[in-house]
Amino acid sequence: MEVAAKLVKELRERTGAGMMDCKKALVETGGDLEKAVDYLREKGLAAAAKRAGRQTSEGLVESYIHGVGKIGVLVEVNCETDFVAKTDQFRALARDIAMQVAASCPQYVSRDDVPTAILEKERSILRAQALHEGKPEKIVEKMVEGRLEKFFRENCLLEQPFIKNPDLTVQDVINENIARLGENIVVRRFTRYELGEGVAEEG
Repeated sequence: MEVAAKLVKELRERTGAGMMDCKKALVETGGDLEKAVDYLREKGLAAAAKRAGRQTSEGLVESYIHGVGKIGVLVEVNCETDFVAKTDQFRALARDIAMQVAASCPQYVSRDDVPTAILEKERSILRAQALHEGKPEKIVEKMVEGRLEKFFRENCLLEQPFIKNPDLTVQDVINENIARLGENIVVRRFTRYELGEGVAEEG
């Protein structure tokens, strides 16, 4: 199948993948641009999985201040080499992640970071809610697991919908950058400050 150069160019701009990869993706998907994007994302995810075990001791700490100094974020994003850490693409990713933290207020980087005590408390509350709604015992557990997934999506940075494209999660965006930059990328930690947070108002 012959693929139009214009289509290849558009796919490259959208995904950052190489020209030959874009051409192959379009051939494999019959020239369907959206399916080709998914195809490349799947390949990107595969590439990310291969790189997941690599050590990430380089990177940068990115800062972001929002709303005339009302919200401030520091985020540490790691990669494998100083060379990649200095690229515009990596810096842009770190900035996007800092903006994500400012806008979406996650509590943890990933679900693995949620303390067991917090998880058990949440599970207990969700179970009580489901029983209070009069749901039969046999479907309560499924409901609890479903609502826990929602809890993870809301509170874990990597599982949140990406603010610039809610069809993707933050992890999807990181995986796409792993595929493009050819290195493992990890969000190590973040801190979010909000003006007046934790200060009791005088009554």
